[in-house]
Amino acid sequence: MESFFERVGRVWPAGRRDLHWHILPTLAEAGAIAAPYKGLAAPRGLASVPVDGMHCTLVHAVGLGIDDADTDALLKEVGDYARSVEPFTLTFDRPAVGAVAVEISGWPGRVFNGIVDAVTQATARSTGAAFKAAPSRYPHMSLAYTTDGAEDVDAVTLKAALADIEQPLSGTVFADRIHLVEQWHDGRHIMWEPIAEVPLAGRPAD
Repeated sequence: MESFFERVGRVWPAGRRDLHWHILPTLAEAGAIAAPYKGLAAPRGLASVPVDGMHCTLVHAVGLGIDDADTDALLKEVGDYARSVEPFTLTFDRPAVGAVAVEISGWPGRVFNGIVDAVTQATARSTGAAFKAAPSRYPHMSLAYTTDGAEDVDAVTLKAALADIEQPLSGTVFADRIHLVEQWHDGRHIMWEPIAEVPLAGRPAD
């Protein structure tokens, strides 16, 4: 396998804070999704995502920091759009072992992709700074990312260990708001600071 953090570090170096939009599970939702994997030991080269770090990315604004964007205008535009989107439930299924992460994919994609497109366009309009919008192409959350030593991770052994979890592995996240955060990584874990929550239709702002 290949190190996720080495790959993204080419465009998103460690420590740099970029703006991201997420759908975030509650701690209870994240805990229920992660519970079946607690007995698995992560091999060297694979860093498990802590429960409070689980996230479903909508957009990564690569190279765009909070000081580069008119956040008031951005939140106003996204808020106006969000009032037209009904809350919905994302369902996540069994994990897949990819080149740089162990991830769970979710559905439905249609409403998710509509939010991705709208937020991507709003983020692009809110700033004159140069950045690359990296929209999520499908709903997913990572359970673990590859890091230093990824080349030694045996993907087949990892897939076999996941297959030995002989129970349904389906969890849900109720999406009733989206989150704007300032996000960075240290080469092993992803971290963020919240900026704002934007409620979907019928949900009060906090």
